[in-house]
Order: sequence, then C-alpha cells, then structure tokens
Amino acid sequence: MRLFDVLGPVMIGPSSSHTAGAARIGYTAQKLLGEIPAQADIGLYGSFATTGKGHGTDKALVAGLLGLRPDDPRLPDSFALAAEQGMAFRIHPVELRSAHPNTAVLTLTGREGRARRFRRRQQHPDHSQ
Repeated sequence: MRLFDVLGPVMIGPSSSHTAGAARIGYTAQKLLGEIPAQADIGLYGSFATTGKGHGTDKALVAGLLGLRPDDPRLPDSFALAAEQGMAFRIHPVELRSAHPNTAVLTLTGREGRARRFRRRQQHPDHSQ
C-alpha cells in the first residue's frame, strides 16, 4: 500500500474524479490551446452532466481552463475569475455514444481566433502516471 492509497490526491473540492480530474482536463486543454481561451463551450456527458454541478465539475473545468491546478484555493471562484479575465463559457449536457461516463467535450477559441476541440474522459488520479 502506498501513501496515496490512504490520503488521496491533494485537491480542492469534494471528488477526486469530478473535481480534481475535471480541473486536470481543463488545465491540459488550456495548455494544448496555448493560452487561456477567450471562449469555451463545455459539453458534459454521463455522470459529469448529472452530478457534476454538485461535485464542482463545472467550476473545476473552468478553473483548469484558467490555468489553475486542482489544489488551487481559488478553484471555487473560477466563474468570477473567468469573468475578470474575459473568458466567456457555456456549460451544457451532451449526448455521446460509447463514451466513458466522466467525459467532457471542450471547444475552445483563443483570443486570436485559434480553435481547438477536445474530448477527454476523466481518469482516476491514481492511473494518470
């Protein structure tokens, strides 16, 4: 048994998959875009869509898109931070076929108009290595 098996990930929020995992998805997408997006269309599938708001999935994804990590204490304030930084976003459920229940579809547009689309499923933090 490892220490991680007892303590879990260092994070803000109630759920390692719905909060920490979602923040990692947003963070990775933002890094791949190369900037904080000017616009983000965030589609949630499965349990991300049905229980995500209560678990902080929505705020965590936005926080990650702003470059915040899962343990950043500002994560719960990500909607206000997005407004301050001029990032518009829309969060809505999506229907997908044969997708993992914790899947997000992110369509991001940068300040110069560069657009990228990502479909990522949350992977349990212990399996991310």
